[in-house]
Amino acid sequence: MRRYFEIYQMLFRNSLIREMNFKANFLLWMAVELLWFAGQIFFIEVLFNYVDKIGDWTKWQVILLVGTHQIVGQLFQAFFYTNLANLPELVRTGKLDFLLLQPVDSQFIVSTNRFSADSLVNCLVGVAIVTVSLVKLGIQPSAWQILAYAGAVLLGIGIHYSIMFSLATISFWIVRAQGVIHGYYNLFNIARYPDVVFRGAFRAIFSFILPVIIVANTPARVLMNLGNTPALFLQLALASGTVLFLSRLFWKIALRRYSSASS
Repeated sequence: MRRYFEIYQMLFRNSLIREMNFKANFLLWMAVELLWFAGQIFFIEVLFNYVDKIGDWTKWQVILLVGTHQIVGQLFQAFFYTNLANLPELVRTGKLDFLLLQPVDSQFIVSTNRFSADSLVNCLVGVAIVTVSLVKLGIQPSAWQILAYAGAVLLGIGIHYSIMFSLATISFWIVRAQGVIHGYYNLFNIARYPDVVFRGAFRAIFSFILPVIIVANTPARVLMNLGNTPALFLQLALASGTVLFLSRLFWKIALRRYSSASS
């Protein structure tokens, strides 16, 4: 474990150096994400000019949910998204061979060789929004609630990672999987909406089969103590563990099919 930590420190440092070599690009993407997030908050402000609640969610509870979605999404982008989106290109060009030759676990090196610092900065905006929302709601979460919230956020990131990693792994069978990856990236934006707006088969599919809805809703409910939070946390933990296991299994199967660029 210590060896992997040291390797990741080196990868992290190299990514930061690469980011700082293109400062304009770093600042531009950070600005784009901030404008997108501001647009979401503006939409909520407009919506709550016409309604008082969405199900059992008030205005500041929905804003807290959007802030939580920002935290989950930006942390996922910071640590994993760039790597997973690049996997189909590595397979297509044969550059994956170089990573597979490294004396470390192949899934680890494929998933972590790049890091996006601008997303980590934008994550702090989500933290600020969640903090302001708690103040507006008059909620003072206990230390256990904050710890459970952090754990739920990590589990949510695990779900996003596992599903997108599995979709990227499809590139071992099809030439270009970027469309599938970007499709899911757009799909996981439904996590920023309160779970009560979803009904029937759609809610069942995206809560249990592709558990996107619970990724941000569960951490937000845990922090606000809204609903049966122990059951919701257990559902999130089981979903995250299941998709992580399945994505690992799928990766092993895909590697057995891969013949490398030199074959």
